[in-house]
Amino acid sequence: MTYKEILNQIDKKILQPIYFLHGEEPYYIDVISDYIEEHAIDPSERDFNQTVLYGRDVKSNELFALAKGFPMMSNYQVIVVKEAQDIKPTEVFLELLATYLENPVKSTILVFCHKYKKLDSRKKIAKTIQSVGILFESAKIYDNQVPSWIQAFVKESGYRMGEKGALMLSEYVGNNLSRQTNELTKLFILTEKGDEITPDNIEKNIGISKDYNLFELYKSLGNKNHAVSFKIIDYFGQNLKENPPAKVIPILFSFFNKIMILHSLEAKTRENIAKEVGVSPSFVQDYLTAANNYPILKTIKVISILREYDLKSKGVEADQISGDQLLKELIIKIAYA
Repeated sequence: MTYKEILNQIDKKILQPIYFLHGEEPYYIDVISDYIEEHAIDPSERDFNQTVLYGRDVKSNELFALAKGFPMMSNYQVIVVKEAQDIKPTEVFLELLATYLENPVKSTILVFCHKYKKLDSRKKIAKTIQSVGILFESAKIYDNQVPSWIQAFVKESGYRMGEKGALMLSEYVGNNLSRQTNELTKLFILTEKGDEITPDNIEKNIGISKDYNLFELYKSLGNKNHAVSFKIIDYFGQNLKENPPAKVIPILFSFFNKIMILHSLEAKTRENIAKEVGVSPSFVQDYLTAANNYPILKTIKVISILREYDLKSKGVEADQISGDQLLKELIIKIAYA
C-alpha cells in the first residue's frame, strides 16, 4: 500500500491492529504515525487510550502486556512506538511481537516507527506482519527524483512551481524530505493558493540566490560560460557557510557523471536520455550541450579532477588551502580541462 492509501483507510476508520513502518526515509514514517495519532480516535478519547513510547525506553514484555489491554470508553486504544529501531534486545522484541501477532487484540492499534533501516522482508516476522496488518517501507528517494517530488508535493498542496525552482530547492536542501517540506511550508504561508512559487520567491524567502546557485553553476560549466562560472564561484567563496566544498563537489560530480552516462548511450533520443540519465526532458538539451563541450576523454579528466579536490577538501594532500580558494582552483581546472 502507498502512504496515501493508508491515510485514506484511516479516514474511513478502516484500522489495522499493527502498522510496522520501516525504511531509510523517515518522512513518510512520521506522516503516517502522526496521522494515526491525530485521526484514529477522537480527541476526547486520547487521554486514556493513546500512548506514545520511545524505543530506547521500551521493555518488550511491558509493551505487549499494554497491547493486550482494552480501551477505556472507546473502540480502540492506540500505542505508538517511536524510534522502534532502538528497542533492545532485538531478538526478544521480535520473538514477543511474533507471539502477540498470533492473536492480536483487535481493539489495539499498535504502531512501530522503525527508522533509517529496513526490516528484512525475507524473515518470517515480515510476512506475519503483512498477514495481520500493514508493513510499510519508506524508501529513500534518489537525488534525481527530488525535483519531481517537490513539484508533486507543491501541486498536491494547491500551488505551482516551475522546474528551475524545484531544482534550486533540490540542490540546496537535497533529498531530506522533512527539510524540504519545512522549506516549502514557509513558502506556502507567503503564497496565495493556486499561485506559482517562483525562483524570485525562493530567493527572497529561503535565501537561495536565483542567479548564484548550484544549478546555475553546473549549467554554466556545461555551456562553457566561464564568466558566469567564475562569478558564481566567487559568490560561493563569499558565502562559504552555505556553499562549502563538501556540498558543491558532490553536485558537480553528479552532473559530470550524468554526462558520462550520456556518452555511453547508444540511443541518444531525448526520451532515452531523460530516462537513462535521470533528468527532466526539458533539461536534456543542457546535457547534450555539455556532452558536446566535454567529449568523453574530457569528461573523464573532469571526474578525476573532482575526485582530487574532494580529497583535498577532506585534508588529503592539501597545503592549508582555504575553502574558497579550493573552489576557485577547482572551477578553473574544470573550465579549462
